[in-house]
Parts: sequence; C-alpha cells; structure tokens
Amino acid sequence: MRLEGKVAIVTGGGSGFGEGIVSEFVAEGARVVLVDRDGDNATRVAARFGNACVPLVADVSSAEGFVAARDLALETFGSVSILVNNAGIGHLPAPMETIDVEVFTRIAAVNMNSIYFGAMALVPLFKQQKSGVFLNIASTGGVSPRPNLTWYNASKGWVITATKAMAIELAPFGIRVNALNPVAGDTPLLKTFMGGDTPEVRAKFLASIPLGRFSTPEDMGRASAFLCSDDAGMITGVAMEVDGGRCI
Repeated sequence: MRLEGKVAIVTGGGSGFGEGIVSEFVAEGARVVLVDRDGDNATRVAARFGNACVPLVADVSSAEGFVAARDLALETFGSVSILVNNAGIGHLPAPMETIDVEVFTRIAAVNMNSIYFGAMALVPLFKQQKSGVFLNIASTGGVSPRPNLTWYNASKGWVITATKAMAIELAPFGIRVNALNPVAGDTPLLKTFMGGDTPEVRAKFLASIPLGRFSTPEDMGRASAFLCSDDAGMITGVAMEVDGGRCI
C-alpha cells in the first residue's frame, strides 16, 4: 500500500500502459481519476475498481481537459497528489519528409502540449500544498531513436528534457518530477511503432531487446507506483528506462 492516501490523475488510462498504471495504483492504495478520450474504455477500466476510480472523458491536448480532471479529483477525493502524463500517440514508420503537418501537429499536441497543460493546471496547487509528483511517460525513442519515427522520437526527447527542467525548477517547492522510458509494449500502439504486426516483424524487434520481451502494462504500473511513492522521495529528474536493456 505504498500509495495509500494518494490521489492520482492518470491520462490515457483506458488501455495499454495506462490501464496497467491505474491497476497498480489502486492495488497500492491510491484513488484515481482515469482520463481517456475513449469513453467506453475509461468506463470499463474504472468499473473494475469501484469507488477507488472515477472515469473522465477528456482531451488532454487542451487546457480544458486538465482543468476538468483536476476539478473532478478535488470534488470526488478532496485532493490531488500525483499526475501521470501517460497519454501519447505515434505515427507509422515513414521518412521524416513524408509526415504531413496534421500528423506532426497532433503528435506535438498529445505528446508535448499535454504536459504543458498538466503543469498549468496542477503546479499552482502542488506549490500551495508544498508537495506533489509528476510522472511523464517518455520512450526509449527519446534516448535511442530508430529511423523513420523521427517526429515521434523528437517529441519524446522533448518530454525527457521537460522532465529534467521541471524537476530542477520545482524541487524547492517539494515537488518531484520523473519520467519513464518504456520500450514498445504489446499494446494498441505496437502495430503503429513497428509498421505492422507479423511474427517476422515481432521477432526482428524483440531481437533488439536483451531481455527478449516487450514492456508490459504491469511493468509500467510497478515502475510508476515506485517513482510516485514516498519510497522514491529522494528521486527527481530521472528518466528511467523500462526497456529490458535496449538502451544499453
């Protein structure tokens, strides 16, 4: 029960890594506002946890989405302790010059702007209470980029730098900021990252991971729970790989 008494907002919590994070947080004693654009998935996941989790259908690439999440957490649970910026999107592998502006703009909005809007909504509250944790889900692509995913890789590199900058600025206020860098997982985004999903494509990708498997939602949930708990009270500004050794 490392998160007992904590209230978390988890974006993109209706599937994949986000669902794993929500599950582990509730298991560790947290109460959660699950934010997702997909109302059916948000409701499905939240229903597993009774009063410990409430769903919110919102777009976190807008300021309004985060204001709604913050206000719902305060109204329902009375506080906010943690924000997990998990929502993210990618693009199919393609030469950088062939990615049209609409795709690029959406990647920037979801992967980058959302962290800005989350900070705008919660930094004042966290400063007032002199505590709080931000956890940003970046990617191994921000550390060790692969070809033909340039704009996705760049967005995740931005997340890592933003994490470190936030951490150093907010440390005097008792606020911690960290990131996780997962390798691709067996989630709805896997096909997008690999450019297809066949046994041959999977085998080639897995060959680049020393531990020989993808990241799982459970892996991400456990790592997230640790970094957001008081057990990690002296850890801020890190971007920790959860990648089976791929970035070594």
